[in-house]
Amino acid sequence: MNSIEYLQAGEQELYPIFSEIDSLVKQNLRGVIDAFRHHRVGVHHFSGVTGYGHDDIGRETLDKVFAEIMGAEAAAVRIQFVSGTHAIACALFGTLRPGDEMLSVVGPPYDTLEEVIGLREEGQGSLKEFGISYRELPLTETGTINWQGLESAVTEKTRLALIQRSCGYSWRASLAISEIEKIVKIVKQKNSETVCFVDNCYGEFIEDREPIAVGADLVAGSLIKNPGGTIVMAGGYVAGRADLVEAATCRLTAPGIGSSGGATFEQNRLLFQGLFLAPQMVGEAMKGNHLTAYVFDKLGYAVNPLPFEKRRDVIQGIKLGSPEKLIAFCRAIQQYSPVGSYLDPVPGPMPGYDSQLVMAGGTFIDGSTSEFSADGPLREPYVVFCQGGTHWTHVAIALEAAIKAVGSSRDILQHP
Repeated sequence: MNSIEYLQAGEQELYPIFSEIDSLVKQNLRGVIDAFRHHRVGVHHFSGVTGYGHDDIGRETLDKVFAEIMGAEAAAVRIQFVSGTHAIACALFGTLRPGDEMLSVVGPPYDTLEEVIGLREEGQGSLKEFGISYRELPLTETGTINWQGLESAVTEKTRLALIQRSCGYSWRASLAISEIEKIVKIVKQKNSETVCFVDNCYGEFIEDREPIAVGADLVAGSLIKNPGGTIVMAGGYVAGRADLVEAATCRLTAPGIGSSGGATFEQNRLLFQGLFLAPQMVGEAMKGNHLTAYVFDKLGYAVNPLPFEKRRDVIQGIKLGSPEKLIAFCRAIQQYSPVGSYLDPVPGPMPGYDSQLVMAGGTFIDGSTSEFSADGPLREPYVVFCQGGTHWTHVAIALEAAIKAVGSSRDILQHP
């Protein structure tokens, strides 16, 4: 079969799943619209203020809308968060104090959190340098949560349990909401004072509930991923218990200022509109992931998740097995990106990462992965992580080139 035939077969077999995703999009969009209606969002909320950002009714209303969608007491949606990592770091520094312990319950965290925690590099003000200890519960040999070990891992000293929803750059299944619910239940049974904090990046609107609805105390994520709907220019969010949200914003701004500061620089309309578009964008990305998994599974590559498995985030992993194929794949995706199609991705260093990365990111917002993108670290087993997709038909077009670029799992590339 050629690339067109693989894609056509995938589209036909995946049609029932695509229909299920459309139903989920409708349900999540209804929740967004209900929150907009409840808080009477109008054009007067699109104007912003300057300077300190005090009394910005658009920002204040957006916080309420976002909190309702997340099922949270409070939320802070801010363009001053420069990334999801920044929002997560503010949540961690806001919650933890010297002498506290943080426990990562899903193995090692995403690469960009290693320096925040203090696992590598020194002298930058990591949690470790502030006297906050860190432990992690390894995954099982099959890459699943060590449920039995979790019960004994939580102690009286454990102030915060870090739950990373997405697989990141690891070859494991991302977490379903039901698994997050189970983690929270076990943690709270062992220590009711432990804060259950979810790194929610790439997971928003994937299911019909968010982690706060199943007992998590705090979540954080990026606005140039799922909840920004591809059009938000920058920012991140925290949501959850009101005291924890305020503590996180006190790290973003300053104690005494917290969530009351932060000018929105006329970005309120985009923030509201991106949130409205987000469920649809996530649904299209999920369809694209199913199609990507289907095609490359047929070509003999290991894929995570499998083609017909329910999605748990907007990331699809493909184990390509060689640096040449990883680079070739990313170059093919870049050639069919709406922005920078003429560019040639090459491996290079990236702030916050320990390995060189190769990245296809022809997106309208720099650093966003909401349009179809692909990247991966140049380390074994050379996995490419496909992310996003504003419409699955764009994914299908780009995959035609990717299939031709890397061939089957038996093909060997010398010089892409």
